[in-house]
Amino acid sequence: MSDTKTDGKVRKSEAEWRKELTPMQYAVLREKATERPFTGEYEHDPRKGTYVCAGCGQTLFESDQKFDSGCGWPSFSKPAIESHVDEERDVSHGMIRTEVLCSKCDGHLGHVFNDGPGPTGLRYCINSAALKLNETK
Repeated sequence: MSDTKTDGKVRKSEAEWRKELTPMQYAVLREKATERPFTGEYEHDPRKGTYVCAGCGQTLFESDQKFDSGCGWPSFSKPAIESHVDEERDVSHGMIRTEVLCSKCDGHLGHVFNDGPGPTGLRYCINSAALKLNETK
């Protein structure tokens, strides 16, 4: 049974997550996997709207902050709401990076880098499997 504590966090058992998510969504969001570059559903998707967490539905990014970085994953210059993403130091794979997580369900989204366009200079490199697009018409 899913549970939202008073701190607003969504907590589910691994069995619940596996039942609710596709295998790729589970691998990315719960096991910190990464999609192969240039294979994600939203990398070149031109539709307008709000990108939400595929795990819990929390608003994460807006399409007007999306840009083509050429890195192979959807890239955004900033989150829609700063408090909706958490950042943690990631030293896996012999690199030092900043991991980006959904602040509501702790799902792994991707990483943020300091090589993006102005005015933020940031590139939020996000796995398509971690997102769902709520399209605006």
